[in-house]
Amino acid sequence: MLSRRSFQQLIDSILLKRHVRPSCLAVIRSQCRLCPRESFFTITELRAASSSSSTRWKSRQGRDHFAKEAKVQGLKSRAAFKLLEMNEKYKLFKKGDTVVDLGYAPGSWSQVAVNRTSPGGRVVGIDVIPAQPPKGASTIQGNFLSPEIQAEVRSYVQDPNRGRPRQRPTFYDNEGDDATHFLEMEELDKQSQGYLEMERRVDLCHSSDTKSSNARGEEGNEKKSTLKERDKAAGRVVDVVLSDMMMNTSGMAFRDHAGSMDLCDAALSFSFDTLRTGGHFLCKFYQGAEDKILETRLRRLFEKVHREKPESSRSESKEAYFVGLRRKETPIREEVWKE
Repeated sequence: MLSRRSFQQLIDSILLKRHVRPSCLAVIRSQCRLCPRESFFTITELRAASSSSSTRWKSRQGRDHFAKEAKVQGLKSRAAFKLLEMNEKYKLFKKGDTVVDLGYAPGSWSQVAVNRTSPGGRVVGIDVIPAQPPKGASTIQGNFLSPEIQAEVRSYVQDPNRGRPRQRPTFYDNEGDDATHFLEMEELDKQSQGYLEMERRVDLCHSSDTKSSNARGEEGNEKKSTLKERDKAAGRVVDVVLSDMMMNTSGMAFRDHAGSMDLCDAALSFSFDTLRTGGHFLCKFYQGAEDKILETRLRRLFEKVHREKPESSRSESKEAYFVGLRRKETPIREEVWKE
C-alpha cells in the first residue's frame, strides 16, 4: 500500500504534471495503475540522473592529467605519481631493497617500488582489500592492525629468500661453465603468483643461496659490518616502509583525522621494529591538530623529517605525507612515544 506522502506526490504528478521522485520505484511500477506509462520512464531517468557524485567523479577523472597519464603508462592509479615525485626528491629506493607497502591496493605504489628496486629487490604489500598484486610483488591480505598479521609480515621479511626472484644453475654447451640467472617474470608469476600462500611453498633447497646473498656488500669497515649484524639480530631488515593506509572517510574532519593518526602510528610502530638503521619511512595522513605529535615522534626516530604535498595530490584534498629519512639506531621505544 502506498504511504500518504507517496500517494500525494503521485496525485500531484498527474494533476499538476510535476515530476516525482518516489522512494520505492518498484511499488509505483507494480501497484499503482493511475500512473501513466510515460511517467515510469520519466521516473527512471530521474533516478539514473540522481547519482551526481558518481557523475562528478567521472568528470573529474576525465579532466585529470595524472589519471590519464597513469592509464597510458599502465599504472594502477594516479597515486603512483605521488610516490615517483617524492622518490625523485628524496631517493628513497635503491636496487636490491626490501620494501613493505602498507595499504597497497590497488597496487600503484608497489608498481613503482618493484621498478625502482629491480633487479634483486623485493616488495611485500599488505591490505585488507583483496587485489591482484603487480608483477614482482608479493602480498598478504589481512587487517594490518591485527598483531597476527604484523607477526606474519615480520616473519616473511626476515627470510632473505622470500619474495625475491630465485636463482638456478644454467650450463653452457660450448664451455660447460655454470652461471646463474633470474627466472623470467612470467615463470615467477606462475610459481608464486605474488601471494604469501604460494610463497610458503618455497623449496628449502634454495636456502643455500642465503650465504651468497648475505655476503654481498658485507665487505667494508668493521663498524658497518657490526651495525648490519646488530640490525639483523634485532629483526630490522626492511629498507623502506611505505604507508598509504586510509580509513573510509566519514565527512567529519576530526574523525577522519583521528583515524588517519591511528594508522600512521601503527605504521611507525611497525617501522620501529623492522626498519634497518638508515632506512626510510613514508606515510600518508589527513592534516589536523594531532599531526604535530606524529611529526615529533618521527623526528625522534629519523635524522630528517619532511612534510610533503605532492603536485599530483589534489589541492582540495586534506591529505599530506611525512617522509622520514635515515632511521637512527639508538632511540628506544619509550623515548620515541613519550608524551
